[in-house]
Amino acid sequence: MRYTIALAGNPNSGKTTLFNELTGSHQHVGNWPGVTVEKKDGYYRKDRNIAIIDLPGTYSLSPYSAEEKIARRYIVEEKPDAVIDIIDGTNIERNLYLALQILETGIPTVLAVNMKDELALRGDKIDYELLGSKLGCPVVSISARKDKDFAELMTAVQKIAGNRHTGYQKCWTDGDTEERIADKRYKFISGICRETVRKGQTAEAAFETKSDKLDKILTNKWLALPIFAAVMYVMFALVFSENLFGFEGVLSPANYLVEFVAWLWGFASDGVAYLIRGTPVWLQGLVNDGIMGGIDGVLSFLPLVLVLYILLSFLEDAGYIARVAFVLDRVFRKFGLSGRSFIPLLMGWGGCSVPGIAATRTLPSEKDRKITTILCGFMPCGAKLPIFAMFISIFFNKYAPLAMFAIYMASLVVSIIVSLVLNKINKAETSAFIMELPQYRWPTLKSVLIHAWEKIRGFAVKAGKIIILAGILIWALQSFNFDSFNGKNYEASKKAIAEAQAAGEDASDREPSNMCEADASFLAGIAHPISYVFRPLGFGGTIHGHDSWKPTVGVITGWIAKEMVVVTFSELYPEISQDVDDTDYVGKGSAVLTAHEVIAKDFVNPAAVWAYMLFNMFCMPCFAAVGATRQELGSGKETLKAISIQMLTGYIVGLVVFLVGSLFYV
Repeated sequence: MRYTIALAGNPNSGKTTLFNELTGSHQHVGNWPGVTVEKKDGYYRKDRNIAIIDLPGTYSLSPYSAEEKIARRYIVEEKPDAVIDIIDGTNIERNLYLALQILETGIPTVLAVNMKDELALRGDKIDYELLGSKLGCPVVSISARKDKDFAELMTAVQKIAGNRHTGYQKCWTDGDTEERIADKRYKFISGICRETVRKGQTAEAAFETKSDKLDKILTNKWLALPIFAAVMYVMFALVFSENLFGFEGVLSPANYLVEFVAWLWGFASDGVAYLIRGTPVWLQGLVNDGIMGGIDGVLSFLPLVLVLYILLSFLEDAGYIARVAFVLDRVFRKFGLSGRSFIPLLMGWGGCSVPGIAATRTLPSEKDRKITTILCGFMPCGAKLPIFAMFISIFFNKYAPLAMFAIYMASLVVSIIVSLVLNKINKAETSAFIMELPQYRWPTLKSVLIHAWEKIRGFAVKAGKIIILAGILIWALQSFNFDSFNGKNYEASKKAIAEAQAAGEDASDREPSNMCEADASFLAGIAHPISYVFRPLGFGGTIHGHDSWKPTVGVITGWIAKEMVVVTFSELYPEISQDVDDTDYVGKGSAVLTAHEVIAKDFVNPAAVWAYMLFNMFCMPCFAAVGATRQELGSGKETLKAISIQMLTGYIVGLVVFLVGSLFYV
């Protein structure tokens, strides 16, 4: 038979780990209908007839937050065949509140009491049979991180699936108020726990001391922020460094992966070029530059994004990221926001701003929601990472980890400053911040890799949808002008070939073409006037004796999707695929110019490169993020205000960085 099983549980109860173990690779990530809260569904890997729906983590089914509404609506209205409620055995009393609410719906439910390994360390004992009889449902003990076989759990689920008659009798009456119902539930839970749970005193104290010792260091008033900065720097070194931890010539793991991917892509590119040899010049340009060049622009930085996701997933699963939110609450509160705002911002740190913006709906204060929505656009999301990686590898390669660290810290500093300004304008009381700090746990490799794969797959799919079409469009606009269609370019190219042959040059590989130089193209004509807007930031207008219009194209295409900045530069600067020589900023006049030398001509100095990167980070985010902003703020007027603040912030930050930085590049 076919069954649909809903997976419910409190945050940090191990629900996601169990879902990954049950479904393996047979899972899909999307959004719940009508909302942008993430939805996961998949099939039990040992029986494809069993569909598993991963409900958002929530402490109750009270219809207040988006997560609670989704979980409640799905269980009550969709009526799955059964529910697996994951319970953290080390916090069983708190977790049982959600369990009672689920049982009260009448849906067949199995309680999966997780963390049995940690219960053993504490010396705690739970009478699972008695607990099950008290609640009128099966209770199974598991360790989601370590168990390899969940046959007992799934057998229990299949036995009760579809049976609408549960053995649980609710502990309250229909005439009770909401407060009285909650009070009766908690009293009922306390009574059950007194009968079924036995705490181990000595082992528990030892376990808690171990956790407390770590928190005394990692959340210390004076040490927490320096440790956070050190952790971030080490993470960036593992991703970007070419002299890892001072060892000359030792690449970071991510850079080894970059070289391997580049080697594989080289074979693919050569193969495609071989297949289309002899075809018209415009077709070769379209395929090699428009399509393959655009894909190469993002693919070359995808390994960096993947390794960064792996490291962030490791820190999240270990429980450290929750401590960061707790620590930053002290900082954020001084500037008018609570640490709760860090959670949506964190989702944009290397991830995607869209779910971060959607997560702002869980903030209790309207002021916090509006400000945090704006600040989400300032985060260095995964789509912006290739921009930073490209420019840093070209201009600041020797200091790559430090440069990337500076960019991420800049996102926090600027966010705090903007928050302070907006709070001065819109004064309101800061909401309280209460969060659960999960136990420190050593993440499993499988869980970390699954989390990283989900993120990188989403990034690649999102980027892939627009890269090819946008790459073709950029190639076409920079390769043609009006003279391409009246024969003038074709005749001019024939004349140039004839003159070369008359001068004794070998022009056998050249064919007449109606294509034009990039500086005379449609794209140059569109971007050149706009580029003067950015001249105060060190790029645009006339620089080093020629028109600097190409970086402006990257800014504009970046508003469609930030990945397009790298695609644009790959199209406009084919030299990016060459090796980079970063010994000097100004080119040495060699016959074959490197990307370093060619791109440098469009920037006044290295400070302008920094201004460009930071403008792209703080200016208006991609269209998808703007759409999410519109949905959360509820009006076009508020969305326009948010975009205006982001654009103004990006311009001011870029201007200040260029002016101050130029003092060091006279």
